Amino acid sequence: MNTGGRLVAGSHNRNEFVLINADENARIRSVQELSGQICQICGDEIELTVDGEPFVACNECAFPVCRPCYEYERREGNQACPQCKTRYKRIKGSPRVEGDEEEDGIDDLDNEFDYPDHVSEGMLSSRHHSGIPQYDLDSAPPGSHIPLLTYDGEDMEISSERHALIVPPSLGHGTKVHPVPLADPSVAAHPRPMAPQKDIAVYGYGSVAWKDRMEDWKRKQKEKLQVVKHEGGDDEADFPMMDEGRQPLSRKLPIKSSKINPYRMLIILRLVILGLFFHYRILHPVKDAYPLWLTSVICEIWFAVSWVLDQFPKWCPIERETYLDRLSLRYEKEGKPSELAAVDVFVSTVDPMKEPPLITANTVLSILSVDYPVDKVACYVSDDGAAMLTFEALSETAEFARKWVPFCKKYSIEPRAPEWYFNQKMDYLKNKVHPAFVRERRAMKRDYEEFKVKINALVATAQKVPEEGWTMQDGTPWPGNNVRDHPGMIQVFLGKNGVRDVENNELPCLVYVSREKRPGFDHHKKAGAMNSLIRVSGVLSNAPYLLNVDCDHYINNSKALREAMCFMMDPQSGKKICYVQFPQRFDGIDRHDRYSNRNVVFFDINMKGLDGLQGPIYVGTGCVFRRQALYGYDAPKKKKPPGKTCNCWPKWCCLCCGSRKNRKTKTKDTKKKNREASKQIHAFENIEEGSNAEKSPEAMQLKLEKKFGQSPVFVESTVMEDGGLARNASPASLLREAIQVISCGYEDKTEWGKEIGWIYGSVTEDILTGFKMHCHGWRSVYCMPKRPAFKGSAPINLSDRLHQVLRWALGSVEIFLSRHCPIWYGYGGGLKWLERLSYINSVVYPWTSIPLLVYCSLPAICLLTGKFIVPEISNYASILFMALFLSIAVTGILEMQWGKVGIDDWWRNEQFWVIGGASSHLFALFQGLLKVLAGVSTNFTVTSKAADDGEFSELYIFKWTSLLVPPTTLLIINVIGVIVGVSDAINNGYDSWGPLFGRLFFALWVIIHLYPFLKGLLGKQDRMPTIILVWSILLSSILTLLWVRVNPFVSKDGPVLEICGLNCDN
Repeated sequence: MNTGGRLVAGSHNRNEFVLINADENARIRSVQELSGQICQICGDEIELTVDGEPFVACNECAFPVCRPCYEYERREGNQACPQCKTRYKRIKGSPRVEGDEEEDGIDDLDNEFDYPDHVSEGMLSSRHHSGIPQYDLDSAPPGSHIPLLTYDGEDMEISSERHALIVPPSLGHGTKVHPVPLADPSVAAHPRPMAPQKDIAVYGYGSVAWKDRMEDWKRKQKEKLQVVKHEGGDDEADFPMMDEGRQPLSRKLPIKSSKINPYRMLIILRLVILGLFFHYRILHPVKDAYPLWLTSVICEIWFAVSWVLDQFPKWCPIERETYLDRLSLRYEKEGKPSELAAVDVFVSTVDPMKEPPLITANTVLSILSVDYPVDKVACYVSDDGAAMLTFEALSETAEFARKWVPFCKKYSIEPRAPEWYFNQKMDYLKNKVHPAFVRERRAMKRDYEEFKVKINALVATAQKVPEEGWTMQDGTPWPGNNVRDHPGMIQVFLGKNGVRDVENNELPCLVYVSREKRPGFDHHKKAGAMNSLIRVSGVLSNAPYLLNVDCDHYINNSKALREAMCFMMDPQSGKKICYVQFPQRFDGIDRHDRYSNRNVVFFDINMKGLDGLQGPIYVGTGCVFRRQALYGYDAPKKKKPPGKTCNCWPKWCCLCCGSRKNRKTKTKDTKKKNREASKQIHAFENIEEGSNAEKSPEAMQLKLEKKFGQSPVFVESTVMEDGGLARNASPASLLREAIQVISCGYEDKTEWGKEIGWIYGSVTEDILTGFKMHCHGWRSVYCMPKRPAFKGSAPINLSDRLHQVLRWALGSVEIFLSRHCPIWYGYGGGLKWLERLSYINSVVYPWTSIPLLVYCSLPAICLLTGKFIVPEISNYASILFMALFLSIAVTGILEMQWGKVGIDDWWRNEQFWVIGGASSHLFALFQGLLKVLAGVSTNFTVTSKAADDGEFSELYIFKWTSLLVPPTTLLIINVIGVIVGVSDAINNGYDSWGPLFGRLFFALWVIIHLYPFLKGLLGKQDRMPTIILVWSILLSSILTLLWVRVNPFVSKDGPVLEICGLNCDN
């Protein structure tokens, strides 16, 4: 309760308060005006009860405690008020705890003034006859003459006849009230302090509010009781603005039952059909083609298991909605500094020749101009290639940002990456009525064209590196001339050195970072670079939240950070969220998206399903992290309420809850185990050397340094949950400390990459990092704002796309063969079993390439040999097969319906599943086995051969890679099989067309799925590249001849000769 320091007396249950030293304007008129109290334990605001009154835990001293802390203190603590030590009594709606049974169930305060009617009337009658004036409380306005109690001389404006404030429970609503007797106003009242000779000042600082603190209290009350007038007339009530600010900042939007329930029923039905299908397949082998039959059944069982792993994590899909206005009401109050949490943004780049500096510059500009308080944003650019080109381009970007950032914020333009803003095909005058907008936009476009010229000139200059290497303007050699051997480099371009924009406003911080590289050290690629940024940012800014984006992923929605904060800073659910993942959206992809670059099915269906479980997996970019989660801390433990207590039976009743004594012993044992097993976040006392180690500051510091490294400044920052920098630290000392934490040997003998930060051991460090967080009990959130938060570029030609999928699959194989494999890692932690299924699916899917490749070869083999994988089909089998295919199709349709995915995107995803599985996944599997088991690293690189100009010209670029051979071989042998099968049917007559139908359908299924691959091979021309054609024909011919030579379906004794039955001698 915020009383401005005044002494408060009264009773909460009677709704009565007495304020010492209060005037007419500053006094509190009702309990409802005390909304906005702050809990003295956790710091959260105290909520209102169902009756609209603030929650009061202690009826003796009214010490401000919120309901969660009250229930926690009763359940786990001393069960007493922290201030007056009075034992907490059970409040209606709170669960019972041990000791409540000793009470008789009647709250004395609730019945303290429930006098019988004759007693009440007697009191009022005695008051009337004694001459005490009576007040009509039903009609008394709020400013009626209710006496105030005050000290003599404190406020001369208050008349002497007003001595006490007694507020009825419901002023003006006819509630029966029994006020205490008041003094007769006709008799002059004299001040009667207990110690009149004592000076007021000697009391010091306390809860009594003296005159000099009254104005401060008035100001605070005015801020808390801001009101918003509802439209419709003056008679309508005003509601506190704070009520909206106290509402949740986000909410879940479950999929409509009309869409999700049929989907779930169909999944169960499909499981039943699969069981019947395998029952039929196993009990009806093909005797004359047993190897083909057995191979096909094994492949089908694997596909069924893979489908289960992919399907059931989508059982509970949800969507989410955020409330940005509530976020502003809660954390951005007018006239006060913003209370939004600070965010450090990480941008990673390596080679400026492959990742153009202009693209990186646009990403940085979109970050610097984001709609967020400038003092709360810091952008860190990691240059893992130590390229002077990147350094100079970033310097030019910082200079251009002085013009670009104020322009974006002045006119609220979207997107705030200039390259995409000026190239978008739309009416830029829409909703822009400012007369100077057109003029300033044209000037800004000219400035951006000049900026592009400068960047392109730097790129052209960097094409030819001098023999002695690059030098700085003062003649100093560039430290990164040797990419593999150079010191750490840090340069603060904006934010800390007083550089402001053209309108003299502050700019966000922009820092260039290139970690130290030395021969003989494993630098762990991107994961190591990100961990270096964590440490540098922890020293220089130490924001509690981190956003990481790739250099080609710009912020498309300037409110993206606010969207994430609606989840992270939500007082109710935000403390258990480790990261907020945004979907990836891409520019520059043709509308057909023939290689499924948009990956819409994964981002709009699979990720929504995971969000309904424990949260989406981390996909490497467009993700806002909680720094403490990256530090390897466990999620806050949610204490389970005590076992249900039977209120309707006597104490000796054991029907509902068993023996109370046994339950009490069990509860104590459970608490003891939980305390020993759980790790509390941010608690120094839980960091111990051993079970008997002394909890001295030195031992704690030693343990932290062993975990986080030998930097005292950084170690100190790791225990700051809300961020912030070390006290009395100069910028020069912080820079020296930042250089230390990016040195090569800093991570030696620490837990970096093992339990802290981005986890090492896989090229797909994103999956591994998110998996470790979920194992620690954290949950993640999937945020899909209407305007995409981030957009990036994707490889749209066939070879680059396959190479990208190869890297993802290789990382999954590495995780599968490591100790972090979700099949056997993380049990006993906080990972939910359906979430585990999704992680198992994410590391197992490359192994599907082997059965997929074999299964796609079976149609050609069947057509060439005249055999088939199923016997003669009966009516029952026909119904079974039709039901299976129909369930597959309907499942896809329902997924498209609730996921809001088009049929084109769904079908492209199905096609590329076959293309990628037959090429990239297969190569990744063998490459991963060689790397993990034999230590042999094999790289499949791509080289450009030709290119065309025009829109989507990259789509038609052909790059030779060995990844193209397996799908091409599959395509050719199936086409040959179709030709041979049709020719054989034509020669053998009408009866052979029936058995041919199943084989043809099987082969055409494979060819249709590989059709985008065929178009990619042909490119813009009408012919296939010669190299692919030659290799594929050669391999197909070898396989065909080998099959004819060793045909397992031909009898070992040679061909069987039979008499034809015709007499040819006559």
